[in-house]
Amino acid sequence: MLNRFAVAPSGFKESLSAQSAAEAIAEGVLRAVPDAEIDLIPLVDGGEGTAQALATSSGGRLVRLRATGPTGEPIGSHFALLGDREETAVVEMAAVAGLSLVPRDLRDPGATTTYGVGELIRAALDTGARRILVGCGDSGTSDGGAGALQALGARLLDADGRELPPGGRELSRLARVDAAGLDPRLAATEIRVACNPFNVLCGERGVARVFGPQKGATPAQVEQLAAGLEHWATVLTRDLDVRADLFHGSGTGASGGLGAGLAALGAQLLPRFDVLLDHLDLDARLARADLVITAEGALDHQTPRGKVPAEVARRAKLYGREVLALAGTIGEGAHQVRAVGVDAYSSILPAPVGLTEALGRGGEFLADATERALRMILIGTRLPVHAEAVSGTQRPSSVR
Repeated sequence: MLNRFAVAPSGFKESLSAQSAAEAIAEGVLRAVPDAEIDLIPLVDGGEGTAQALATSSGGRLVRLRATGPTGEPIGSHFALLGDREETAVVEMAAVAGLSLVPRDLRDPGATTTYGVGELIRAALDTGARRILVGCGDSGTSDGGAGALQALGARLLDADGRELPPGGRELSRLARVDAAGLDPRLAATEIRVACNPFNVLCGERGVARVFGPQKGATPAQVEQLAAGLEHWATVLTRDLDVRADLFHGSGTGASGGLGAGLAALGAQLLPRFDVLLDHLDLDARLARADLVITAEGALDHQTPRGKVPAEVARRAKLYGREVLALAGTIGEGAHQVRAVGVDAYSSILPAPVGLTEALGRGGEFLADATERALRMILIGTRLPVHAEAVSGTQRPSSVR
């Protein structure tokens, strides 16, 4: 009998937070299994909802403030102080430079900035935090973290000694980085960047080429951004005497290259789940379940490369648990998730619908899809298994 369910989804970008997705799945589970025991484990990957989730799980709190948004306008934002005597702060870059904060008619990754990320880090330092976790994900920027460094006191100068304006398209004009004004507290602070290790700054799989189009870049802009980020890494390495590989190092491409910018300041770039899941006791909770249900907005070839469903499935398989994955869309290469432990997957859409409707009704569709999938699974568990099938033989069918 299926009775204990671990519900461990990520958020659905621009539709559902991880918490909302977990609650929708739970609703669908209870329709099919009214007496189910459900363990809600909304998971964050460094993107939207990271600060809130870690504040809640640790008994910490959110600090709300105004900061510079991705288009340069002031916006309401936040960071978290965890419940460890408030020595650890969580800066969620999506809360101040996320794609959802960029109006659709202004989506130009050559112009957007991470300046607000640096402002949040500085505000966290003002609280006395000794450790800062930076969550990377859901970004609307491609400036290599240049804006963040400027907010922290670095000067990015062109050949005439003038400060560069914001945006990734300006990086190709960078002549020198003046680090004399960097906040001195950074040297005594541990900065850990939770990022997807598969994301690198430069090359054919560099962040501009992989994610630039998703943020609104044209093919010509993609190449402009790629060249600018390579130049950015070159100048940073020279002027800040960086020993790490900013070009192709793991995680350097996180959040439009924010990983590389922070690595130049001495930050550690770490696999995001190693940083973010320590507070959730995830493995033990998966081990107690009869079935694990995970979900994300899009299931495709990128899912096995560090996305939440792949991590959940990998861990669940350590305890022999079956995994069902639900997704807003099923894209090219989705079948690859079976190799990382997903036993079955399905789209939540009941029929072709427009994007606006799909985003607006995400919770409804997810609950319905969960119920449909579970009822199918329950039918399967009640069907008799004939000895011939188990032994590998099969009687001729009488159906013509």
